[in-house]
Amino acid sequence: MAHVELSLSEAFVPAARASTEPESGNVGQWSSTVSRADEPCLLIDADTRVVAISTAGCELLCLGEPGGLIGRPLLDGGLRLLDFTANRGVLTEAEIDKIPPLLALSSGRLARGLLRVQAASANSSDATVDAISTPVLTDGAVAGSLTFFSEV
Repeated sequence: MAHVELSLSEAFVPAARASTEPESGNVGQWSSTVSRADEPCLLIDADTRVVAISTAGCELLCLGEPGGLIGRPLLDGGLRLLDFTANRGVLTEAEIDKIPPLLALSSGRLARGLLRVQAASANSSDATVDAISTPVLTDGAVAGSLTFFSEV
């Protein structure tokens, strides 16, 4: 017959959660992670302002330095998106609303799609990137979106 011995120890109590003040909310917590990430990623708030972007994200999207984008609206920060036609036309407002970072904000759901990014210089070719976005919630409401990019 097997022998089972039971011992009791003090209960494990997890550390207190981080402050719920606005500056340390969910978007704020993701901000520091995105800023330090090696992967190309972007965090925007509910007003589409850039909260954080990785250096790799800036390089992939032809956006310059991260510091120059923080606080600016995503589409006013130099992001030049083109359609996939042979004419390489600039996206219309209706098309822009469907890009993954903005679609995740408006739908509150995961969004994925391809983006054609205009090269920063005439000597470079345009980049095609796969974007996967998720809404970032604060108290159950969409407070921003987090997007990861991969060159195609």
